[in-house]
Amino acid sequence: MTLLAGHCDAPFPAVDWQPEAMALLDERHLSVWSHAQARKSQFAASLAQFLGSQRETDVVPLYGRYIGDLESFCHQLERSIPVPRLERRLDGTDSVTEALRSRQTLRGRSVARSRYIVWNDADVLLREDRDLFAKLVDAMLGVCAEAEYASEDLLLIQRCVFVGGPALADYAEDAAGQFRAWLPDGLGDPFWSLVTGVPAPDVQCMHIDALMP
Repeated sequence: MTLLAGHCDAPFPAVDWQPEAMALLDERHLSVWSHAQARKSQFAASLAQFLGSQRETDVVPLYGRYIGDLESFCHQLERSIPVPRLERRLDGTDSVTEALRSRQTLRGRSVARSRYIVWNDADVLLREDRDLFAKLVDAMLGVCAEAEYASEDLLLIQRCVFVGGPALADYAEDAAGQFRAWLPDGLGDPFWSLVTGVPAPDVQCMHIDALMP
């Protein structure tokens, strides 16, 4: 295996693993997996806490054990990203995509320059509704690429961390999956490829033991 996007790899574990994980997120998104629930929970909680301690940084946690459909995904998203209204749809006005683009902040606080979305137990939705999972991943990664490469607003670096079981590793090996390819829309080049100029998402898949001692 290599360190290319969408493939699983096992580099030597770092002693201070949180900074190592954050360094990986400088250039790409992460999908990490383990068979052990305790390892997954520890990884997600510790990484989110570390990322949240950085300056001008927002962390958006999503608890996948309670996400089984679009309604429950939106229910969690609107409790982490403050938006006036969130309709239960992927695109359009007041949609998931618009919420992910939102940059509201508290008065007196600096506007965030980095945002990390940590989706715990992401494989729950993957197993229950693979098509919806693909569409949500496509929207999340597409908005991240848009903010970095196609937006005229103040630069916001957004990265996603997907935490789950071995199903995530299997999904990362799917060349047509949304860790490795934009979702086709049947109209030619995929929407996010046209909007951002980015040919494909960049998601690195790793076993949690490769990072966390």
